[in-house]
Amino acid sequence: MFTTRLFAKTLPKFAKPTLTARAMSTGLSDFPDLLKVNYHEEFDQGLTDAEKAKMKRVDIYRSNPSDPEDIPKYVTYYINRDECGPMFLDALIKVKDEIDPTLSFRRSCREGICGSCAMNMDGRHHLACLCSLPDNNEKSVISPLMGMFVLKDLVVDMTHFYAQYKSIDPYLKRKTPKKEGEKEYYQSIEDRKKLDGLYECVLCACCSTSCPSYWWHPQEYLGPAVLMQAYRWVIDSRDEYTEERLEAIGGDMKLDECYQIGICSLACPKHLNPREALQSLKDLYLEHKEKKEAEEGF
Repeated sequence: MFTTRLFAKTLPKFAKPTLTARAMSTGLSDFPDLLKVNYHEEFDQGLTDAEKAKMKRVDIYRSNPSDPEDIPKYVTYYINRDECGPMFLDALIKVKDEIDPTLSFRRSCREGICGSCAMNMDGRHHLACLCSLPDNNEKSVISPLMGMFVLKDLVVDMTHFYAQYKSIDPYLKRKTPKKEGEKEYYQSIEDRKKLDGLYECVLCACCSTSCPSYWWHPQEYLGPAVLMQAYRWVIDSRDEYTEERLEAIGGDMKLDECYQIGICSLACPKHLNPREALQSLKDLYLEHKEKKEAEEGF
């Protein structure tokens, strides 16, 4: 399913297919392979079979949707582990710097803070800077985040994800202004502790792109990452728009599509627990809904 979605989403939504010489030569017998992105190419590094056997094999997903001649594929590279750092990001940087400069991926902090190097490594969503490259010479596979439009190689379009995040107003909102001379909004130690496990989210989208509900309804369902941040502001004692926030995320599948599967919590590279946060948010919304209906006389 993963590779099918990758192939399906490498073209713009309303793009018309362009017939190329390669496409015209492709028959129906090749269709299953196209859907599975089952094309592999080996980058020519001038290595012998004996040299390859002593090196780490890394298969990296390559795709360039802006090139009508390009077919999504996995390209094989071989890395000397003795000359490479311990993380997947180190391997990617080594490939780009020393082997194939055409490879595209995002990275910034190298410390698991920026969230930009999120991708799928050996079947699991993780941050490449925090995920250790297996210490063996067996094949490792690196792919983009699932269910996202691929812009190029390992770079996915995060526009919709960030738009959803913006929609929850992720900032402190107040109805009463500060008193004269007041510099800060007071928050007790107990109330501050309630935010632990929520504010640490780096918006890498590993959890959302691992969620089946988000695969099925990405336009309606906000996903675990955004909803966990919505919950973070709902329970912030300094915020005065709790009811309005709950009203905004209720209905229209924004919240209800969470079925507590829990893959989001397993996928989180920061070891947070979106599943638990979403269950608490659903409970708060249910209380809000019942209170509203009671006030309206239903």
